[in-house]
Amino acid sequence: MNVHLESTDGVGLNVNDLGGAGVPALLCHATGFHGLVWRPIATRLAGYRRWAPDLRGHGDSTAPDDGNFDWSGFADDVLAVVDGLGLESPIGIGHSKGGAALLLAEQRRPGTFRALYCYEPVVMPRDIYSGPSENPLAEGALRRRDTFRSRPEAYANYAGKPPFAVLNPEALWAYVEHGFEDTPTGRVTLKCRPTHEAEVYRMGGRHDAFDHLERIVCPVAIAHGSLAQMGPASFAERITRELPDGHEVPFPDLGHFGPLEAPGEVADSILAFLAETRST
Repeated sequence: MNVHLESTDGVGLNVNDLGGAGVPALLCHATGFHGLVWRPIATRLAGYRRWAPDLRGHGDSTAPDDGNFDWSGFADDVLAVVDGLGLESPIGIGHSKGGAALLLAEQRRPGTFRALYCYEPVVMPRDIYSGPSENPLAEGALRRRDTFRSRPEAYANYAGKPPFAVLNPEALWAYVEHGFEDTPTGRVTLKCRPTHEAEVYRMGGRHDAFDHLERIVCPVAIAHGSLAQMGPASFAERITRELPDGHEVPFPDLGHFGPLEAPGEVADSILAFLAETRST
């Protein structure tokens, strides 16, 4: 049964209950997705009580009243879930923006998480981010087709071309099944509006999480795909070095969508890292 909570900026959060028992685990998704894309990984995380919020403007959560998608708001969402559910020393697992949201939340309130596993968090060093500019990801989001005749048509469209073609079928279907809503005309349309997704991308380099990584003292795994790709993988090693207890976890055969490409492999890595942190 899902839980509905209030965050800042008038945001109503939908938190997906992914079941399980044991240590609480909070799973945070990437830009444009929603919490239920974590299901293929969550089902493999035995021994954990799993929760996956739809962060603001995604899935069944509402957008900020003022339309501002500064990434500090995603940290607000994370902390609203921790407080609203009464989670004590949870594990945080995040992908891309979701990883950055967890790191921002832990910086703001050190000691919230017992350990973090972040796959390619968007935490840019200052010398890489040179200020607001034209963003190809934002431009791509605005061009993205957002309405289809049915969910099966949307699935076939995504499965046949990059970047979604690399996704595990179970993860891709979870994205399509829960990422679209029915329209009065009988079609389906994306819940995460292209204008909102574009704004999230535009704001992605403006936060200062990289400058304060020393505040995060819990164990943190920084996982990443092939270093041959552009993007967050290229600065994962630098993030790891700046963390007091950072652990680099490479996946040379995966890309930026690694958790959705190979959920079994990534879930095994998460469990191994968490087992290691418990034994030290």
